[in-house]
Amino acid sequence: MGRLFGTDGIRGIANTELTCELAFNVGRAAAAVLTDTSRKRPTFVIGSDTRASSDMLCSAIVAGLCSLGADVIQLGVIPTPAVAFLVGKYKADAGIMVSASHNPAEFNGIKIFGGNGFKLPDMLEERIEELILNGNTVYERPTGKDVGRLTLAASAAKDYVDHVASTSYYSLEGLNIAVDCANGSASSTARLLFKKLGANAKILYDKPNGANINDNCGSTHISALSQYVVEHKLDCGIAFDGDADRCLCVDEKGNVIDGDFIMAICALDLKRRGKLAGNTVVGTIMSNFGFTKFCEENDIRFIATKVGDRYVLEEMLLGEFAFGGEQSGHIIFKDFATTGDGQLTAVQLLSIAKHSGKKLSELSEVMTGYPQTMINLKISAEGKIAFYTDKEVNLKIEEAKETLGKTGRIVVRPSGTEPLIRVMVEGMDTELIERVAKNVADVIVSRLASK
Repeated sequence: MGRLFGTDGIRGIANTELTCELAFNVGRAAAAVLTDTSRKRPTFVIGSDTRASSDMLCSAIVAGLCSLGADVIQLGVIPTPAVAFLVGKYKADAGIMVSASHNPAEFNGIKIFGGNGFKLPDMLEERIEELILNGNTVYERPTGKDVGRLTLAASAAKDYVDHVASTSYYSLEGLNIAVDCANGSASSTARLLFKKLGANAKILYDKPNGANINDNCGSTHISALSQYVVEHKLDCGIAFDGDADRCLCVDEKGNVIDGDFIMAICALDLKRRGKLAGNTVVGTIMSNFGFTKFCEENDIRFIATKVGDRYVLEEMLLGEFAFGGEQSGHIIFKDFATTGDGQLTAVQLLSIAKHSGKKLSELSEVMTGYPQTMINLKISAEGKIAFYTDKEVNLKIEEAKETLGKTGRIVVRPSGTEPLIRVMVEGMDTELIERVAKNVADVIVSRLASK
């Protein structure tokens, strides 16, 4: 069995790849690795998104935790960043989120946060993984009163909403917006949040049934939101993913405002207010070249990391920077949060719009995006591994780089959360980048799809 943890926790098809047995073992191993041995009753918080499999997996994890004497506070359906925040507020030793984020409903995942609210570093994930994969691991089994107990948090959603609302430096009263909850975690918090801030919010896709999370809605399927905003003449639309750690927007004209544009708007505001620590924004290698140009034009330093908000955060912590994120909408305001937070991002962006009196279409003019095309190829785990050594594939990528020259770029990478290889090509010539992307994708499929 290979490495369990990807770029954003453990992912897989629930009940076949991500089984109850594995979830139970994750709970036991996490309790063994993350608890402070000086405390008799270590405490974990656990939350989930709205997938049908989340109850099953949460129950298994809780059983594993309690079997090693850890107490558990059940948060219920809650956004991932709420788990990160509530770890600290409830003075827990660690937090666990059961979610597969933007993936389809049949997937699920497990994300673990330390007592400081940050995602676990590789070293701790590897220790947990070692215990899980070592079939000879012997755990001390408490009995009687020393077995862990489960309690329910009565005010988890409200506590989180109060925190996010407190970060808004202006009321949102007078803004007419639509909010797409992706039939996911934001269904439990978005209505309360935007009502508290005074916005006139039409809440959409907030009727989860266990199978409709991310189903033609949310930040990965934003066209319906665009249409709704235009038809109802709203100021803008906000779209979250399944666990609400991402946020994308549409302006009043229905144009998509992705994470790069959101970061440009927010970075400029932070700089003007003297809040952009180190005069630096941290992004990734997938950040649009237009964002790089924006930073140059506004005398802002830009640092690019590997794809994954955990790597963005690591760089932010290393350099003591306060702001960073990804084009996908994972955006981190470190002054307020320890991880990407879609609802926090929305509040910050809408606060800027309210204060400036400008429409999102006007605010987004601070940056000009370069055309990009993305092709997602379904490739097995074996094929993803073979990608790194396949000579024909790598030769084709090098040829693509030569074809694009200095006017464009290509990034090809296996996904850390899905059975996909992603081909992204960027440049000024739309026809050229689409042709280059297809040529590379065809070779990858012919070489790796059967593995």
